[in-house]
Amino acid sequence: MRSFSEYNPIVVTVWFFSVTGIAMFSSYPLLMLISLLGGVLFFTVRNGISHGKEHIFFWVLFLILTLANPLVSHNGKTVLFVMNHNPVTLEATLYGLNSATMIVGVLYWFRSFTQIMTSEKLLYVTGALSPKLSLILSMALRFVPLFSRQSVKINNAQKAMGLYKDDNIIDDIKGKSRVFSILVTWALENGIITADSMEARGFGTHRRTHFCRFRFRGSDIALIVVSIALLVVTAFSVGIGSLDFSFYPSISVKTPGKLGIAGIISYIALIMIPIIIETEVSLRWKYLRSGI
Repeated sequence: MRSFSEYNPIVVTVWFFSVTGIAMFSSYPLLMLISLLGGVLFFTVRNGISHGKEHIFFWVLFLILTLANPLVSHNGKTVLFVMNHNPVTLEATLYGLNSATMIVGVLYWFRSFTQIMTSEKLLYVTGALSPKLSLILSMALRFVPLFSRQSVKINNAQKAMGLYKDDNIIDDIKGKSRVFSILVTWALENGIITADSMEARGFGTHRRTHFCRFRFRGSDIALIVVSIALLVVTAFSVGIGSLDFSFYPSISVKTPGKLGIAGIISYIALIMIPIIIETEVSLRWKYLRSGI
C-alpha cells in the first residue's frame, strides 16, 4: 500500500510533466478546465481544507488574469462594450478566461509537485540525467541555507561592533551593503576551499558512485507505462488538430470526433491516476485503523 508520493521519483516526474505539458501546449478549453479541476482536487486530497491562503492567492490571480486580457487585447469581432474608447470583445474575454484557467491549473499541479518532490528526489532524478547537474544542484541546495545562517552571524557580529547605531535609512543601507560584501567574500573563499577539498578527495579522477534508496518496482513500471500511453493518445489527438479551438478573430470550434473524444478521456484518466491512488490509500488506512 503506497501513496502516490512514495512511487519512484522518475515515475512521479514523468506523470507531472505529462499532465502540465498537455495543459501548457494545448488551448482546448475543456482540457484546461479538466486540468484546473484535477489540480484543485489533487491538492485538496493531499492537504485537506488547509492552505487557505494559497487557494485565495490562486483564485485572486485567476480573476486578475481573466480581466487583464480583454483590457489589454482588443482583438475579436464581437464587441461587448466600449471602455475609454477601447472595445472589450467577447473573444478576448474568453481567451483571458481560458489562459487564466491554464495558468492557475498548472500552478496547482506544480504546488503539489513541490510538496512531493523533496531535494533528495530531485537529486535522484537529475542524477539519472546528468551526474554533474546533480552535483551542482546538491551544492546549490546546501549553500542556500548555509548562506542564510552565515548572513545572520555576520549581521549580529556587525551589530555588536556598533553597526546600525545611527538608526536611519542611510545607516541601514550602508550596514546591509557591508554585510553583503562580507558575505560575498566569505562565499568566494568557501567555494575555493570546497573545490580544493573535492580535488584532494579525488573528485573527477574516476567514475563516480552514489548511494540511492529508490528502486523501480512492478507498480512503478506499470504506472509509467500507463502514463506514457495516455499521454501519447492525448498528445496525438491535440497534434493532429482533433482538439482544435480558435478564439480570434471569432470563436471557432471543431468537432472533436472519435480521436478527440479519446484524447479527452485519456487526459481525464491520466489526471485521475494519483487521485485514485491517494483515495484508495486513505480509505484502506482508515479501514485498517477501524479494526484496531
